[in-house]
Parts: sequence; C-alpha cells; structure tokens
Amino acid sequence: MEKISGDLGQMLVSAGKVTEDDLTKAKELTSKGTKLASALVQVGAIASEDEISIFVGRQLNIGALRLSDIELNPEVVKLIPMDIARKFNVVAVSKLNKTLVVAIADPNNIYVLDAIKFITGCHVQPVISQEKAIQQTIDSYYAEGDKLSDIIEEMGESDLEVVEAEVDTTDSDLQALISEKPLVKLVDSIIGDAIRKGASDIHIETYEKRVRVRIRIDGTLHESQVIPFKYRSAIVSRVKIMADLDISERRLPQDGRIKIKIQERTIDLRVSVLPTIFGEKVVMRILDPKSLMVDMTRLGFDEWSLQAFNNAIHLPYGIILVTGPTGSGKTTTLYSALKVLNQTSENIMTAEDPVEFNFDGINQVLVRSAIGLTFAAALRSFLRQDPDIVMVGEIRDTETAEIAIRAALTGHLVFSTLHTNDAPSSINRLVDMGIPGYLVAAATRLIMAQRIVKKVCTNCKTEAPASPEKLRQIGIPDEDIPNIKLYHGRGCKECNNTGVSGRIGIYEVMPFSAQIEEMVLKGATNQQLRETAVDDGMRTLRTAAIDKMKDGLVTVEEVIAKTIA
Repeated sequence: MEKISGDLGQMLVSAGKVTEDDLTKAKELTSKGTKLASALVQVGAIASEDEISIFVGRQLNIGALRLSDIELNPEVVKLIPMDIARKFNVVAVSKLNKTLVVAIADPNNIYVLDAIKFITGCHVQPVISQEKAIQQTIDSYYAEGDKLSDIIEEMGESDLEVVEAEVDTTDSDLQALISEKPLVKLVDSIIGDAIRKGASDIHIETYEKRVRVRIRIDGTLHESQVIPFKYRSAIVSRVKIMADLDISERRLPQDGRIKIKIQERTIDLRVSVLPTIFGEKVVMRILDPKSLMVDMTRLGFDEWSLQAFNNAIHLPYGIILVTGPTGSGKTTTLYSALKVLNQTSENIMTAEDPVEFNFDGINQVLVRSAIGLTFAAALRSFLRQDPDIVMVGEIRDTETAEIAIRAALTGHLVFSTLHTNDAPSSINRLVDMGIPGYLVAAATRLIMAQRIVKKVCTNCKTEAPASPEKLRQIGIPDEDIPNIKLYHGRGCKECNNTGVSGRIGIYEVMPFSAQIEEMVLKGATNQQLRETAVDDGMRTLRTAAIDKMKDGLVTVEEVIAKTIA
C-alpha cells in the first residue's frame, strides 16, 4: 500500500474508518519510516492491518487474502525470483493455466505487476495482503536459498582461509580476508534474518568447540544458527569493521554502532564486543525506529494510571521517576512523555547512555564517563542552558540524585529512572543515597514501576482450562475462579510457533498525594507507603498483570513469572 498511502488516509477518513486526529498522529510516525497502515494500527485507529487490506481491496475491486491461513505450493511461489519478491514485497499464491495470483501490499504498483508478468509470462491477478504476512511468507518459502547453513556450506567450498586469533597477522591482511564475499554474505544474512523476524538483539557467542548465534524475540532468546568454530575470528572481525572498531584489539571490551539500510528503512545496531575465555562475544542491539512505540495510549496503561501519569508530566516542575529492571521499557515510557511535551515553546534536554533513538526538537547528549561527561556533569551543564524539561537517563549516584532534586525544586520538570522493584521502594532508595526525606517529599511528583509482559498471539489464541491452583497463587479468591477465562496461543507461523506475539507494559503508578508526602516525612516503611498508595487508587504490578490476564492478553504463567504479590 506504499503508493496508495497518500490517498489511503483520506479514503479511510471519508469512509468513517478513522478520524482526522488519528490520521494526523499516524502521519507523524510515517515521517520516521513507518508505513501508514502500520502507523494507524500503532495509534489505535485500526484494529489490524488485515482490516485495512480488506477495505482497500473493496475500494479497488480486488480480493484480500490472509496468507497465514493457507499453504502455498513452493514451486508456484518460486516463479517470482527471491530478489524481486523481497524488494517489492510480493509473493505468488496460485497459478491456474496462464493466470498467476500474487499477494501484494501495494496493488497499485503497476511497475511491479508488469515486471512479474514479463518474468513469468503469465497474466497477473493481484490480491492485497498484509505487508508483514508477505514478509513472513517470503522468509518461509525462500528459506532454502537464503539459509545461513547454505552460506556456511558455500564458505566451506570457497578458498577462504580463516586466520585464527592466535596467528600474528597484520590488520591489512585480516581486513582483506574478512571482506571476502561469502563471509560478508554470512554476517549480512545473520543481521537481515534477525531484523525480518522482529528481533531486538543478536548474540554471537564463542564456546570451546562451536560458535552459536541467538536472537531475542519478544524478550526470549532463540537459537538461530550454530556456525563452525573455525570462522569465529573472521565473523567477529567482520562485525568490528562494520562498527568501526579496532580489529587487532582482542583483550578489552569495545563498543560501536552500525547503520544499515534494509527494506527502505534505516536501522541502527548498537554493538558490544566482550572478550571471553574462548574468544570474543558480540551482542548487537537492533534499534529499529519502526518498532519504537511512543504513543502513551498504546503502551498498556489502564485508564486511571494513564490519567495520573499524564497529569504529572504536565506539571510545571518536580521530578518524575520511572523504575524497573533493565529491559522493562523505562526509556520507551520516558520517550513517550517527552514526545507529548515536545513543543516549540519548551527547551528539552536529555542525558542518555546510550542515545537509542533521535528525536527532532529534543537536545540529546550522549554520556561519556571515560572523559568525565557523567550524568551528574551533563545535568550540571544543562542547568546553565535555560532548560524547561530535563531527562537524566539514570540516577546512579548521590551526586546525580542531588542535582536532579535541586533542579526539580528550582522550577524544572525532571524525568529519570531508578533500578528498584516497585514504586514505594524508590523513596527509601533515594533516602539511602543521602537525599533527606523532606527534599524527596518536596520534589517528587510521581513514581512509576513497570514491567513488560508477553502477549498471547491473536492469530492462534484459544481458550485454555483455568488452573485453580495457579489462580489462587496469584491471589484470585475461590468464588471468582469459575468466572475467569484463560487464554493461550497454540503456536502458528505468525508467532514462530511460540504462542506469543508482541509485548505490552504493566504499570504501578504512584502519584505523590498529601498522604504520601506526610508518610515520607515520617520515614514510613515501604509496606506502609504501598498500603497508602493503594488506598489512593494505585494499582500494583500484580493487579495490573491480572487485569491483562482477565482481558485475554497474557497467560497466568506470565503473571506469575513477572510479578509478585
């Protein structure tokens, strides 16, 4: 739907499918590389891209097809060459006599349809299908021509000579070696495969007799490929060259970045190389702007928590803290708040380690502790830059905490994060860092704890028998157990047979009411603060997770795994 996207928005508005406000929000995302159909789903205007496909199909008087529901003939699929299929996001579905039915995301692309007609010698009949579904079908049916194992076999047949780490070789020799085509293709395929599958991280790990590749999808690591041990040094060195790192340094950790272009969008890879006893381990964090969700209404807040958080971020001054373990989505939540506040009238400054995504209109500073640019140093400099809103990536020490509190008390709105298990314990964490309780009470406006939980795949979602023992374990009263329906995913192509697809946040939002401030001044315990906050309306992480379970979004096992009573 790429070429019709300019008219698609107005078509949907005219038909009453979306509002002008929804369309405006979606177009903000399209400016960052997201297709309009995906953007409309992200902002909540449309339930799924399938709905848009069906609508467009009716408007153009062609059919719409859900690819995940059918099995295709591999011989028919391969009538379209793989490079054409990937480049134009099109797949052959069926062939009857001289008519070839093809699923395409943009049925108005006459150039592509004419090219397929020329290549296949068939009359081409387009049907519209969801872009993601086409990509998954291409990955599945063209796999044997693009598998990492085939590339490794090709490397084995080539005259590529791998230089081991122990061999004394010049940088120029090694650089020439790792520029050989088979190795370049292997590394590119590892990265491309991970991006197409929606992974957030790629791990290349060296063990005693093997090299393993794993990718993290929806928070869980999956083994992607085992690579012959003899290629370990060449693969790591290839990644180092891409990230502009020192290929001759194998004793110290190194960090870098790679910028690549795939499927007409630019993606950053944050690279970390760490020496281990059997070689170097590489982790690449995939920073895909398309996957960044910065719309607060889509993050998973319940109505009360969203209203409390939205009220707090519009206050003229004070500090707002987001807490949770690494990978719980704290940065995404802060970005979503800054996106709402990003106006011409506001001077917004951030200190981050690292800067994961760039935002126009926000002054973002990369913290470099090695040269003295710490969070505290950056924050101190910010206060001389006439800021209105300040974000500090993390409060790690007393100095940073003191400056942040001082900034909040002198008319600035400050956002930051802490590593604590829940919202109430953040207060005593600040006190333990040396901040007097009366300053914490005076400066803090809201503390929020969060986690990310895996969502049940909507494509293969089915009702599951309720386990009374597990429901009692999470605190469901016996009288309520018969009325609760549980769901799980059976496993399908869309979720890689895992039963889960995508993630959603759960939130514990604690605004600073007069009662909370009074208890902080009295030095109340975490439990006392929690009880008071719940009386004020706060929903705990466990309660928030149970609500998602009752809505059929997550499993009871996920509630048990991610929260405590």
